[in-house]
Amino acid sequence: MEHTGDEFKNRSLWHRSGYAINGILAGLAREGSLRLELAVAAATLLLLLWLKPPAMWWAIAVLIIAAVLAAELINSAIEALADHLHPTLHAEIRVVKDMAAGAILVLNVAALVVLLLLLTTAWR
Repeated sequence: MEHTGDEFKNRSLWHRSGYAINGILAGLAREGSLRLELAVAAATLLLLLWLKPPAMWWAIAVLIIAAVLAAELINSAIEALADHLHPTLHAEIRVVKDMAAGAILVLNVAALVVLLLLLTTAWR
């Protein structure tokens, strides 16, 4: 059954949040990279619990973790939509998917740099 956007607009925040949770669960079910990034995020949070850094490091870590996971969900959504609309490989769709994957790479490198900076300050 197809839905129009109008039937979702006036629902409660609680109800609409269910759609978001469904999207996260679908991403976890479909995307191994999202599951891996979630595992790395959990390990990072455990590391923070162990190191007990100042609150600023927690804020930075939570923001970068959220950015990586959100970008991965957006990347997965772009890929799913592109594959649905154009199942055969098309040069422009490949470029769009590559750019979205590039955004994930940029964020993952930034997350790694943040982690390394955290570790270097923790062991001074």
